[in-house]
Amino acid sequence: MGRLIIGLGNPGTQYYKNRHNVGFMAVDEIAQKFEFDESITSKKFEAEIGISDIGGEEVTMVKPLTFMNNSGKAVSAIANFYKIEPKDILVIYDDIDLELGVIRVREKGGAGTHNGMKSIIQDLGTDTFPRIRIGTESRGDTAPAKQDTSSFVLSNFHGEELQIAEKNIRKVPEIVESWIKEGIDKTMSKFN
Repeated sequence: MGRLIIGLGNPGTQYYKNRHNVGFMAVDEIAQKFEFDESITSKKFEAEIGISDIGGEEVTMVKPLTFMNNSGKAVSAIANFYKIEPKDILVIYDDIDLELGVIRVREKGGAGTHNGMKSIIQDLGTDTFPRIRIGTESRGDTAPAKQDTSSFVLSNFHGEELQIAEKNIRKVPEIVESWIKEGIDKTMSKFN
């Protein structure tokens, strides 16, 4: 099995348009663009999984169903079972420290305040894996200067915010294709 694309979020329709679920929204966009097979729910891995071919490589897309704070459990189980190296795992997630409308591609890095990333780093035993950070901005132009962060990330995008987020999410398939065909270094130089 070639590569893993992990979208982070919380399972359940009540969370779908939450800021914390942009990773799930992004993998849905990728699945549509690259015609992934219908996803299956794997009890073994506690994840929703779909498989397709992108740029001649088999790619497995994953939505962990363990809830955000335990995302690493599903990611490490799948990576270990299929013997996928961290460099071949791309994680897509929300970042409250990035302005809404900003995307950052990185080869490695810490988790910051993101509990899903903390879980993945802990369970994989490394922070050296590619990631796409999608800005959801916790403070600034569209968010109140003071608010409870956990409530904020579990709130839905509203009006113009949702349009900006969806525009960003539509860019993700192109970034993924670049990562697969050209590698992380060229992808970072093209999209940051």
